[in-house]
Amino acid sequence: MPQKTAQFRFYAELNDFLPADKCQKTFNYPFWGTPSVKDAIEAIGVPHSEVDLILVNGVPVGFDSLLGKEDRIAVYPVFESMNIGTANQLRVTPLLHPRFILDVHLGKLARLLRMSGFDALCLEDYEDKEIARIAGEEQRIILTRDVGLLKLGGVSHGYFVRATYPWDQLKEVIIRFDLRDQIEAFKRCLPCNGLLEKVSKQEVKDQLNAQTMRYYQEFFRCPDCKRIFWRGSHFLRMHRLIRELFKDAVPQE
Repeated sequence: MPQKTAQFRFYAELNDFLPADKCQKTFNYPFWGTPSVKDAIEAIGVPHSEVDLILVNGVPVGFDSLLGKEDRIAVYPVFESMNIGTANQLRVTPLLHPRFILDVHLGKLARLLRMSGFDALCLEDYEDKEIARIAGEEQRIILTRDVGLLKLGGVSHGYFVRATYPWDQLKEVIIRFDLRDQIEAFKRCLPCNGLLEKVSKQEVKDQLNAQTMRYYQEFFRCPDCKRIFWRGSHFLRMHRLIRELFKDAVPQE
Protein backbone atom coordinates (compact mmCIF):
# COMPACT_ATOMS: atom_id res chain seq x y z
CA MET A 1 0.00 0.00 0.00
CA PRO A 2 1.61 3.28 -1.09
CA GLN A 3 2.32 6.00 1.45
CA LYS A 4 0.28 9.19 1.20
CA THR A 5 0.91 12.69 2.56
CA ALA A 6 -1.39 15.38 3.92
CA GLN A 7 -0.56 18.82 5.27
CA PHE A 8 -1.58 19.89 8.78
CA ARG A 9 -1.57 23.24 10.55
CA PHE A 10 -2.65 23.65 14.20
CA TYR A 11 -3.63 27.02 15.61
CA ALA A 12 -3.37 28.86 18.93
CA GLU A 13 -3.01 26.74 22.09
CA LEU A 14 -3.25 23.45 20.18
CA ASN A 15 0.45 23.98 19.53
CA ASP A 16 1.04 23.17 23.22
CA PHE A 17 0.70 19.49 22.29
CA LEU A 18 3.14 19.56 19.38
CA PRO A 19 6.92 19.13 19.23
CA ALA A 20 8.86 22.31 18.52
CA ASP A 21 9.47 21.45 14.86
CA LYS A 22 5.70 21.36 14.17
CA CYS A 23 4.58 24.42 16.16
CA GLN A 24 3.04 27.40 14.39
CA LYS A 25 3.72 26.00 10.92
CA THR A 26 2.34 23.76 8.20
CA PHE A 27 3.93 20.31 8.18
CA ASN A 28 3.60 17.09 6.22
CA TYR A 29 1.86 14.09 7.77
CA PRO A 30 2.59 10.70 6.12
CA PHE A 31 -0.11 8.02 6.37
CA TRP A 32 -1.38 4.79 4.87
CA GLY A 33 -4.92 3.75 4.03
CA THR A 34 -7.85 6.05 4.89
CA PRO A 35 -7.69 7.07 8.56
CA SER A 36 -10.24 9.49 9.95
CA VAL A 37 -9.21 13.08 10.53
CA LYS A 38 -9.77 12.51 14.26
CA ASP A 39 -7.38 9.55 14.31
CA ALA A 40 -4.74 11.57 12.50
CA ILE A 41 -5.10 14.55 14.85
CA GLU A 42 -4.71 12.34 17.92
CA ALA A 43 -1.82 10.40 16.37
CA ILE A 44 -0.05 13.73 15.99
CA GLY A 45 -0.63 14.32 19.71
CA VAL A 46 -3.63 16.66 20.03
CA PRO A 47 -6.66 15.35 22.00
CA HIS A 48 -9.90 15.68 20.03
CA SER A 49 -11.67 17.32 22.99
CA GLU A 50 -9.46 20.40 22.53
CA VAL A 51 -10.56 20.78 18.89
CA ASP A 52 -13.66 22.67 17.78
CA LEU A 53 -13.18 23.35 14.09
CA ILE A 54 -11.49 21.37 11.33
CA LEU A 55 -11.15 22.67 7.79
CA VAL A 56 -10.13 20.25 5.05
CA ASN A 57 -9.17 22.13 1.92
CA GLY A 58 -11.08 25.12 3.33
CA VAL A 59 -14.30 23.19 4.07
CA PRO A 60 -15.47 22.42 7.65
CA VAL A 61 -15.72 18.69 8.36
CA GLY A 62 -16.51 16.35 11.25
CA PHE A 63 -14.15 14.07 13.12
CA ASP A 64 -15.16 11.06 11.03
CA SER A 65 -14.13 12.65 7.73
CA LEU A 66 -11.56 10.45 5.98
CA LEU A 67 -8.11 11.79 5.30
CA GLY A 68 -7.16 11.98 1.62
CA LYS A 69 -3.94 12.31 -0.31
CA GLU A 70 -2.60 15.89 -0.43
CA ASP A 71 -5.42 17.20 1.79
CA ARG A 72 -4.71 20.48 3.61
CA ILE A 73 -6.05 20.37 7.17
CA ALA A 74 -6.39 23.40 9.47
CA VAL A 75 -7.27 22.60 13.10
CA TYR A 76 -8.62 25.20 15.56
CA PRO A 77 -9.16 25.04 19.34
CA VAL A 78 -12.39 24.97 21.30
CA PHE A 79 -14.33 28.23 21.39
CA GLU A 80 -16.32 27.79 24.62
CA SER A 81 -16.96 31.51 25.08
CA MET A 82 -18.40 32.17 21.63
CA ASN A 83 -20.66 30.50 19.11
CA ILE A 84 -18.92 30.05 15.76
CA GLY A 85 -22.22 29.13 14.13
CA THR A 86 -22.63 26.73 11.27
CA ALA A 87 -18.85 26.41 10.84
CA ASN A 88 -18.73 24.30 14.00
CA GLN A 89 -19.34 20.71 12.95
CA LEU A 90 -17.97 19.00 16.04
CA ARG A 91 -20.36 19.86 18.89
CA VAL A 92 -24.03 20.70 19.13
CA THR A 93 -23.43 23.86 21.16
CA PRO A 94 -20.71 25.55 23.23
CA LEU A 95 -21.15 25.22 26.99
CA LEU A 96 -21.65 28.89 27.83
CA HIS A 97 -22.45 28.16 31.50
CA PRO A 98 -20.08 25.29 32.11
CA ARG A 99 -19.93 22.73 34.86
CA PHE A 100 -16.70 20.84 35.43
CA ILE A 101 -15.43 17.43 36.43
CA LEU A 102 -11.78 17.12 37.44
CA ASP A 103 -9.56 14.12 37.95
CA VAL A 104 -8.18 13.49 41.43
CA HIS A 105 -4.85 15.16 40.64
CA LEU A 106 -6.61 18.55 40.37
CA GLY A 107 -8.31 18.44 43.76
CA LYS A 108 -6.95 21.83 44.85
CA LEU A 109 -8.17 23.45 41.64
CA ALA A 110 -11.62 21.91 42.23
CA ARG A 111 -11.82 23.60 45.65
CA LEU A 112 -10.76 26.96 44.19
CA LEU A 113 -13.39 26.66 41.44
CA ARG A 114 -16.04 25.91 44.07
CA MET A 115 -14.81 28.85 46.13
CA SER A 116 -15.38 31.01 43.04
CA GLY A 117 -18.92 29.68 42.68
CA PHE A 118 -18.52 27.04 39.97
CA ASP A 119 -19.93 23.52 39.92
CA ALA A 120 -16.79 21.36 40.09
CA LEU A 121 -16.90 17.62 40.77
CA CYS A 122 -13.69 15.91 41.78
CA LEU A 123 -14.11 12.19 42.30
CA GLU A 124 -11.61 10.01 44.11
CA ASP A 125 -11.01 6.46 42.91
CA TYR A 126 -12.86 7.00 39.62
CA GLU A 127 -11.21 5.60 36.52
CA ASP A 128 -10.91 7.65 33.34
CA LYS A 129 -13.83 5.87 31.65
CA GLU A 130 -16.12 6.69 34.57
CA ILE A 131 -15.10 10.36 34.49
CA ALA A 132 -15.82 10.43 30.75
CA ARG A 133 -19.22 8.79 31.30
CA ILE A 134 -20.28 11.29 33.97
CA ALA A 135 -19.02 14.20 31.88
CA GLY A 136 -21.16 13.07 28.95
CA GLU A 137 -24.29 12.37 30.98
CA GLU A 138 -24.15 15.63 32.94
CA GLN A 139 -22.71 17.86 30.19
CA ARG A 140 -19.57 18.63 32.18
CA ILE A 141 -16.21 19.80 30.89
CA ILE A 142 -13.34 17.55 31.90
CA LEU A 143 -10.34 19.37 33.38
CA THR A 144 -7.19 17.29 33.56
CA ARG A 145 -3.46 17.15 33.01
CA ASP A 146 -3.79 13.65 31.53
CA VAL A 147 -3.86 13.84 27.74
CA GLY A 148 -4.94 10.21 27.56
CA LEU A 149 -8.20 10.99 29.37
CA LEU A 150 -9.05 13.66 26.80
CA LYS A 151 -8.49 11.19 23.95
CA LEU A 152 -11.17 8.75 25.12
CA GLY A 153 -13.82 8.25 22.47
CA GLY A 154 -16.80 9.43 24.54
CA VAL A 155 -15.25 12.73 25.58
CA SER A 156 -16.89 15.76 23.98
CA HIS A 157 -15.77 18.72 26.12
CA GLY A 158 -12.40 18.67 27.81
CA TYR A 159 -9.45 20.89 28.53
CA PHE A 160 -5.81 20.18 29.33
CA VAL A 161 -4.78 22.48 32.18
CA ARG A 162 -1.36 23.93 31.39
CA ALA A 163 -0.43 25.57 34.71
CA THR A 164 0.94 23.50 37.59
CA TYR A 165 0.11 25.67 40.63
CA PRO A 166 -3.54 25.77 41.82
CA TRP A 167 -4.02 29.56 41.81
CA ASP A 168 -2.43 29.80 38.37
CA GLN A 169 -4.71 26.95 37.25
CA LEU A 170 -7.78 28.82 38.53
CA LYS A 171 -6.83 31.95 36.64
CA GLU A 172 -6.14 29.91 33.49
CA VAL A 173 -9.53 28.16 33.58
CA ILE A 174 -11.48 31.35 34.35
CA ILE A 175 -9.82 33.21 31.48
CA ARG A 176 -9.93 30.23 29.09
CA PHE A 177 -13.70 29.82 29.45
CA ASP A 178 -14.39 33.55 29.83
CA LEU A 179 -16.01 33.11 33.25
CA ARG A 180 -14.97 36.32 34.99
CA ASP A 181 -18.52 37.70 34.90
CA GLN A 182 -19.88 34.47 36.42
CA ILE A 183 -17.76 34.46 39.59
CA GLU A 184 -19.91 34.27 42.75
CA ALA A 185 -17.51 33.74 45.59
CA PHE A 186 -18.40 31.30 48.38
CA LYS A 187 -21.79 30.08 47.24
CA ARG A 188 -20.66 26.43 47.20
CA CYS A 189 -19.36 24.02 49.80
CA LEU A 190 -15.61 23.68 49.32
CA PRO A 191 -15.35 20.03 50.49
CA CYS A 192 -18.37 18.57 48.66
CA ASN A 193 -19.55 21.07 45.97
CA GLY A 194 -23.07 21.53 47.40
CA LEU A 195 -24.90 24.87 47.06
CA LEU A 196 -24.89 26.70 50.39
CA GLU A 197 -28.13 27.82 52.01
CA LYS A 198 -28.45 30.73 54.41
CA VAL A 199 -29.61 29.73 57.90
CA SER A 200 -30.38 31.65 61.06
CA LYS A 201 -28.02 31.63 64.01
CA GLN A 202 -30.81 30.07 66.06
CA GLU A 203 -30.92 27.03 63.74
CA VAL A 204 -27.22 26.23 64.13
CA LYS A 205 -26.35 27.59 67.57
CA ASP A 206 -25.83 24.10 69.00
CA GLN A 207 -23.02 23.55 66.46
CA LEU A 208 -21.14 26.79 67.19
CA ASN A 209 -18.56 27.60 69.82
CA ALA A 210 -18.97 30.61 72.10
CA GLN A 211 -16.54 32.84 70.20
CA THR A 212 -18.20 32.21 66.87
CA MET A 213 -21.62 32.85 68.44
CA ARG A 214 -20.37 36.16 69.80
CA TYR A 215 -18.65 37.62 66.75
CA TYR A 216 -20.65 36.35 63.74
CA GLN A 217 -24.28 36.80 62.77
CA GLU A 218 -24.55 35.38 59.24
CA PHE A 219 -24.35 31.62 58.68
CA PHE A 220 -24.67 29.15 55.79
CA ARG A 221 -25.20 25.40 55.69
CA CYS A 222 -24.49 22.83 53.01
CA PRO A 223 -27.64 20.71 52.49
CA ASP A 224 -25.52 17.78 51.33
CA CYS A 225 -22.82 17.38 53.98
CA LYS A 226 -24.47 19.61 56.67
CA ARG A 227 -21.29 21.63 57.30
CA ILE A 228 -21.79 25.14 58.73
CA PHE A 229 -19.95 28.16 57.29
CA TRP A 230 -19.56 31.82 58.28
CA ARG A 231 -17.59 34.72 56.89
CA GLY A 232 -14.56 34.58 59.16
CA SER A 233 -10.90 35.45 58.54
CA HIS A 234 -10.49 32.58 56.05
CA PHE A 235 -13.35 33.89 53.94
CA LEU A 236 -11.92 37.42 53.93
CA ARG A 237 -8.42 36.20 53.02
CA MET A 238 -9.64 34.05 50.14
CA HIS A 239 -11.93 36.82 48.88
CA ARG A 240 -8.98 39.22 48.75
CA LEU A 241 -6.99 36.70 46.73
CA ILE A 242 -9.85 36.29 44.24
CA ARG A 243 -10.15 40.07 43.93
CA GLU A 244 -6.46 40.31 43.14
CA LEU A 245 -6.80 37.74 40.36
CA PHE A 246 -10.02 39.11 38.87
CA LYS A 247 -10.37 42.74 39.94
CA ASP A 248 -13.00 43.57 37.34
CA ALA A 249 -15.21 40.55 38.06
CA VAL A 250 -15.62 40.48 41.84
CA PRO A 251 -17.43 43.44 43.43
CA GLN A 252 -15.77 45.25 46.31
CA GLU A 253 -17.43 44.85 49.68
